[in-house]
Amino acid sequence: MTSGSDLRERFAASLMPNYGVPPVALTLGRGCEVYDADGRQYLDLIAGIAVSSLGHGHPALVNAVARQAATLAHTSNLFVHEREVELAERLVELVGGDAKVFFANSGTEANEAALKLVKRAAGPGRHYFVASDRGFHGRTSGALALTGKDAIREPFGPFGMDVRFVPHGDLDALAEAVDEHCVAVFTEPTQGEAGVVPAPEGYLAGVRRVCDDTGAAFVLDEIQSGIGRTGRWFAHQAEEDVRPDVLTLAKGLGGGLPIGACVGLGRYADAFDRGDHGSTFGGNPVACAAALAVIDTIENEGLLAHTAVVGDLLAEQIDALDHPLLAGQRGSGLWRALELTAPHAAHVQEQAAVRGFLVNAVAPDAVRIAPPLVITPEEIGLFIEALPTILDAAEAAATKEQ
Repeated sequence: MTSGSDLRERFAASLMPNYGVPPVALTLGRGCEVYDADGRQYLDLIAGIAVSSLGHGHPALVNAVARQAATLAHTSNLFVHEREVELAERLVELVGGDAKVFFANSGTEANEAALKLVKRAAGPGRHYFVASDRGFHGRTSGALALTGKDAIREPFGPFGMDVRFVPHGDLDALAEAVDEHCVAVFTEPTQGEAGVVPAPEGYLAGVRRVCDDTGAAFVLDEIQSGIGRTGRWFAHQAEEDVRPDVLTLAKGLGGGLPIGACVGLGRYADAFDRGDHGSTFGGNPVACAAALAVIDTIENEGLLAHTAVVGDLLAEQIDALDHPLLAGQRGSGLWRALELTAPHAAHVQEQAAVRGFLVNAVAPDAVRIAPPLVITPEEIGLFIEALPTILDAAEAAATKEQ
């Protein structure tokens, strides 16, 4: 078998350097456990950045993908196929009410579709967008224009569109920024790439009111939070009277296969005209079969309730720890961040991997935890038991580096 060091050398020699060289080379996954090329075992607490909803090798996903690949693997958008129609119907059912779906291959593509959709629906005189500081909507040009992270945004401008940024969760600033000339407000219920930073309670309902008052579209990016991650199908369902005009999804929807969805509600369901947008691979039969298996399994195995319960358990056990590097936790369901008292997240990620746990240093002082939704209380307990030692080692590594 090829060793991890050999794979990393080949990676560095043949792939562009935008990711650097990842420190772990994975070869096998079973449930919430993964194994690297050197045979080491890890508990997967990041799930491919909140993607592998059912963990690794779940029979429902494996069977659905194999069956569909053997039947019809691709059609393009020139033909109708059952899985695409079935998945669109399921998503419309989960969203509720008058809605229609466009399928893409990723979150950034779902947001690109949303961007074009709201432009198509906008009335005369609307010419700018509002988004959130530190928000993340993707890395293609349109989605990147809406992304409020200067370090990744500014090197690739100008973007040819007017986007005005406001602090995440600040309703007064949002109301000041949005008027009758605004096309749409793009926001996340919780900012995932900023460090799993929730908006204040009632914020999304406030965004809805601002958009209603001004006629701007309300686009809600649930790329990372949707499909059960917070213990609900969609994170915005935690608040009453919150219904976006456009909802974007990806990540956990496919359980590991690439798929994204842009859902238009109300008048936005039919805002596109024929030829306005398209995708050769969007709505791929195999990806749609995988997504249907994910939705069915979440329902059949009661994973929404499980995610809520185990997520609360994770939060309670983190809050019960007393460590000088640990300030607490934030988030909901199985989407949490360890809040650190110092910018040592990279060391925490490294020391966790040394001890057999995969987590993500999403910000200098925040470590993201987003395991498969099937993770057990016992597996959570293993991580909590090891966490003080991980934090000790991270502090020691940071001190040595100084």
